[in-house]
Order: sequence, then structure tokens, then C-alpha cells
Amino acid sequence: MLNLDNEKLSACVSCGLCLPHCPTFRVTGEESYSPRGRIDAMRGVQNGDVPVDVEFVDFMETCVQCRGCEPACPSNVEFGALMEQTRTTLAIERRITPWWQRLGFRVLRHHRLLLAGSSLLAAAQRVKLVPSRLGLSELPVRRPPALSSTGNDLWLFTGCVMDAWQRSTHLATAELIGATGTTYRVPESGGACCGALHVHAGLHSEAVALAKRVMASMPGDAAIVVNSAGCGAALKDYGSIVGTDDAARFSERVVDASEWLAKRVDLLPPALGIRERVIVQDPCHLRHVQRVEQSVRTLLTHVADVVELDDDGLCCGAGGAYSALQPKLASDIRDRKVASIDRALQAHPADVVASANPGCSMHLAGVLNSRGLRVSHPVDVVADALRS
Repeated sequence: MLNLDNEKLSACVSCGLCLPHCPTFRVTGEESYSPRGRIDAMRGVQNGDVPVDVEFVDFMETCVQCRGCEPACPSNVEFGALMEQTRTTLAIERRITPWWQRLGFRVLRHHRLLLAGSSLLAAAQRVKLVPSRLGLSELPVRRPPALSSTGNDLWLFTGCVMDAWQRSTHLATAELIGATGTTYRVPESGGACCGALHVHAGLHSEAVALAKRVMASMPGDAAIVVNSAGCGAALKDYGSIVGTDDAARFSERVVDASEWLAKRVDLLPPALGIRERVIVQDPCHLRHVQRVEQSVRTLLTHVADVVELDDDGLCCGAGGAYSALQPKLASDIRDRKVASIDRALQAHPADVVASANPGCSMHLAGVLNSRGLRVSHPVDVVADALRS
């Protein structure tokens, strides 16, 4: 028994409109690796007709949780919620997320340990000790100083992995916020983990504990700006994850950095240099979950010419920790995204691919950097243009 909401489970009418939007179905061609196939398997277990065997666990573990199926669904099936509950049950029963993965997720709670470990991983990359199959772009051995608060107009959430691996994007975000005449405050807890990866792994109780810590670190009514699409999606879902009115009110304050800046783009200074062409790759949790991908285009258009992909927002295969845990599938999915980028380049030569999530940008940079393409956060693209 998976303890699923039967109403949510029965909402799926098996129409199959989700199939073209599912990255694992696209690369395997197998129904069982589609949302419809996975829901059918969930129903079988829920009703006691199908055992929780190795095959069932594989179907659930190989889902990227991109939620690209949700906007395509005419019945508004909450596939993300069904998958999260299924994984929670499987994790409680120790069918997924083994001890070594749980240990890795635990490190995210301790930011100093994460920073030190990230520096060691970066050093290991330099001497070729990190497997290339992980597809990671080069991590910084050293990082800029942490942000300092400038006032109380809004909160700037820094997170854990984002702060350890892409702190320069925080500096660019702060720079653009300041350019609008707005001050920001950084939580005293510094790099607090939002719990998104724990939700994906089925570690619900750990995710709730992390969410409560994040909520306590940013009290009041000020907006909370987040520049990681995955973190922003998690913070906006705290009402559901934590299940309290306070958490729901907290979530209402959360806004993606591009979303916040797009509404104030007229306050930014003009770009004086040559306008770049920028290919936009939408992170799934910005496009399919938060559904604010247009704000990235509004922001980028201030300084650059935007080039669109023709893949209707198909996932790049990063999926939080997915690229490390399912490297073969993640690589196959990424190949489709890279092919889409190649098609865009043939029509509109560009030097930059913009992606508003650390997992996506690093997963893609692992391939694209070697081909002379830069992969940057949209905020970095704009900040760089305004500096030149």
C-alpha cells in the first residue's frame, strides 16, 4: 500500500498526452517509463494487485521528477505529488535511497562541511579523479566572499549547493537588486538547505525539518528572492510539504530572481556593449512547476537577443541528484537537449546558453563548455552585460 490519495490517482484517464513530454519515455520508448505507465503501476500496488518488486522500484527511481507531464495534462493530474508520496513510502520501507545516499543528503544540513567537501571535489577534478560519466562542469576551488546584507527591503536566499558551487551568481543577483535601488538581507544561517533534494529522494521528515529551519531564518513579510529554480519551487511548495498555514503564507512571499527583476527591468541601467545572442534553456522547475519562464526572457531581452529551443521545454536530465544517481539515463536525456541546442545554433549562432538552475547549468556545461559554449545563469548574463 502506497498511502496515495485515491482521488489524485484516479484523475488520470490514460489519454497519453503526457508521453511526448516525458524525458524517460522519449529515450526508452517504454510505456512503463512514462507518467501513464508509472501511474498504472502505482494503482496496481495501491490496490494490492502488483507487488513492490525490483521492477516497480526501478520505474519509480528512474523518474526525473521534471513534472513536464503536468502542464500537458488535460485532467490536471498532480503527478509530482503522487511521485513524492510514492517515494516517501518506498524510502520509509528502505526500498530506495540507501544509507550512502542518505549520508550525502545529510551533509547538505552542514554548510561548512559542504563548502569544504566542495573544495576537495574541485581539487579532485583538477587531477582527473572525478568520473567523467557524472558530466559535472568544473567546480570552483575558491569562491568569492559570502554576501553581506545591505538593508531590509527583501530577503535573498542563498541555499546550500548554489552557495557552494555558484556563489558568483549570488553576487550578480545582489548587484542587480541593488541597481533597482532595493536593499536585501541575507539569512543569518547562511547557506541553509531548502530540502528539495530530500523531497525528491523520499526523505519527507528530513525535508520538513529543513523547511522549518529555512522559514525561521527569514521571518516577517518581505519578499524572498531565490535564484535557483529548484530551490524556488521547493520554497513555493512549503505549504504542501510542511502542511501548515504559516508555511503556506511563507510560500506566498517567495519569488524567483528573474521573476522579481523582470517586473523592475526598467530600473536597470542600459547595456552599452554589443548585444549577445543567448540561447534559453528552461529548467523544469522554473517552466513546469513555477511556470514563470517568461520572466527570464523579459530580463534577458534588456541586454541580449533571445534564441529559443524547439523542444517544448523538454528536461535536460539533471534532475537534482538524478545525473549522479542515474548517469546513463541522464546522459541520454541530455543528448536530446544538446541536439536541440545544436539546431538552434545552426539557425542563430550564439556563444551563451542561459539556464536558471545550478543542476541544469552544470549538467549541460559538462558537455557544452568543451565545444566553446558558455553556460550561465540569466542573472549572470545580464550583470556581465551591464558591467561591460
